[in-house]
Amino acid sequence: MSEQLKFIVEQLNNDPFKKSFNLITFDSLEPVQLLQVLNDILAEIDPKQAIDIREEMPEQTVKRISSLLGMLKYKPPGNQSDVSSFRQGLVTGSKPVVHPILHWLLQKVPELKKRAYLARFLMKIKVPADFLQDDVINDTYHQYEELVEGFKTYHKECEHLRTSGFSTSEIRRDISAMEEEKDQLIKRVERLKKRVESVSNHQRMLEQARQLRVEKEKEESLTYQKKEQKNQLFQAEQRLLRSQQQLKDLRQAAADANPESLMKRLEEKIKINSYMVSEKLPKELEGIRRTVQYFQKVSSEPAMGQADLHDMEDKIKEVDSQINQLIEKRMMRNDPIDDKLTLYRQQASIIFRKKESKAEELQEAREELAAAERDLKQRTSQTQGSHGEEVIRGDELKRLVGKLRSKGTAYKKKRQEIAELKAEYGVLQRTEEILKQRHETVQQKLQTMEAEKGISGYSNTQEELERVSAIKSELDEKKGRTLDDMSEMVKKLNSMIAEKKSALAPIIKELRSLRQQRGELSQEYEEKKTQYESCAAGLESNRSKLEQEVKALREEVAQKENRYHYINSMSEIIEMQMERVAEEMKTYVSSDLQERKNTIRDVYMKNIAEQELLGKKLREEQKLVRENHSANMEQMKMWRDLEQLMECKKQCFIKAQNQVSIGQIIQEGGEDRLVL
Repeated sequence: MSEQLKFIVEQLNNDPFKKSFNLITFDSLEPVQLLQVLNDILAEIDPKQAIDIREEMPEQTVKRISSLLGMLKYKPPGNQSDVSSFRQGLVTGSKPVVHPILHWLLQKVPELKKRAYLARFLMKIKVPADFLQDDVINDTYHQYEELVEGFKTYHKECEHLRTSGFSTSEIRRDISAMEEEKDQLIKRVERLKKRVESVSNHQRMLEQARQLRVEKEKEESLTYQKKEQKNQLFQAEQRLLRSQQQLKDLRQAAADANPESLMKRLEEKIKINSYMVSEKLPKELEGIRRTVQYFQKVSSEPAMGQADLHDMEDKIKEVDSQINQLIEKRMMRNDPIDDKLTLYRQQASIIFRKKESKAEELQEAREELAAAERDLKQRTSQTQGSHGEEVIRGDELKRLVGKLRSKGTAYKKKRQEIAELKAEYGVLQRTEEILKQRHETVQQKLQTMEAEKGISGYSNTQEELERVSAIKSELDEKKGRTLDDMSEMVKKLNSMIAEKKSALAPIIKELRSLRQQRGELSQEYEEKKTQYESCAAGLESNRSKLEQEVKALREEVAQKENRYHYINSMSEIIEMQMERVAEEMKTYVSSDLQERKNTIRDVYMKNIAEQELLGKKLREEQKLVRENHSANMEQMKMWRDLEQLMECKKQCFIKAQNQVSIGQIIQEGGEDRLVL
């Protein structure tokens, strides 16, 4: 639950919600505030939901939210399957009901936006069957369904285009580039036309160039036809070769095809298929069913947190340890009994495993053969010629024939091995049955003899005693061996310890002196370290002071440089302005009238006079508009009334055409008469 709250708060604080919640403030929200947060998230998914729930009745709010959640395919958790309790929790703003909804919505906001957008167009309107009896309503509903299907196809095409890598900006750029190329080509053609027009006999030369182009096109078409005919000839040769090979194969098959070999092959195929159907495929089907059930069980369970995963890992470890303990106990209890049938059981299990492996290899070979046939069909369909004929190269045909031959020989070998293993398996089964029968007869005879002698059960007791004595002797031998080994191990360890002590004695003496030297050096190191640190601290403080002074001086230099450049630029601007003023004074006091007309003062006076004339003209136009305003408004109103009258006549004419004719309308002398 804490992980759920953390996720909700984190998502609400991010875009596009930008709330300022923490775990405490979010957990302390009132039910109305919590429902408002839920409504804000739904409004982000569907903009139609952007309302204030305080202005809405609680029943309407619950109905609206429930319908939207149902459209978004939200499923309440397992303990909230009751619809009435779920709705009651929504009405009261219960945290156990609202928090899972917030968590689910915030996990899938983009996907839910898309689903809500599509639901606006794909949720079909339910029309009762009685209303559909009307032809107009039925036709309208069919049109509505066709529009829905059209929207589906257009949306799929739009998504495909979005994911295909094409963008509108690239297409626009391509279109603009092609338009520019088109303009350039048009210009080039116009330039060439202008050049050619100056040449004598240009019409005849253009005609010859046109004929040359036509002849070149004919030559290209003839070349293409020649190439097609060559391909057709090659295809015919290939078909001839394939037909000859098929005829040869059919003759060989007819030579080898006698009834006994055909029956033998059919029996082998029937045995293999019966084994696949009765044993192998049911096991695989059962395994797939168990896997599907397990996946369904996992998908139906609620989402697990980190704590649940840790608990499951601990349980798995405990179960593994219990399994290991049980295996150890079973191995300890397992008595080494000399079973006569163990060898045959092992051989039978080996044969069974071989049989399963060969069946799997056969299945894989069949799948490879089917895949090869599909690939062959696909390639033949892709390499259809212009007239629907197959095109196969000679090298490719040889390679395919070689592959098929190698696979055929491998299949025959595997089939022969399977037949041999089946025969061996049958022999071993028969041997096992014979040995079991012999063992049973011997046991019966022994029991009858013991009953006759009055010592029934003696053989079993004797065997048990022999077995126990053998086990005891083996255990005694193991104990003796273990004791001898332990004593030898102790002696070896003692000798090794003594050798190591003698070897380490001089090293320990040297180590003591080195330890004393280390203590002296460490003390000297600490003293030097303190001196170094104090010196480094002083130098660091001096360095920081100098850096601050340098920084201040650099800032001052930068300010001075900026001030210098500013003053320099301002002085240049003032000089330019002074020069301009001097030139203006010179032209103003000049005796030449042409130069005096070019002064700035004269230009500005001219512009002022033009603007005054323009203002006077505009004021006259304004006065004229004000005088004619009422007449123009009346005229505009009359035109509007006329337009409305014409529209009314148009509607009446359309209605008259749509209605069933009940008489005849006669127009005479500006009057309309209805004659029934």
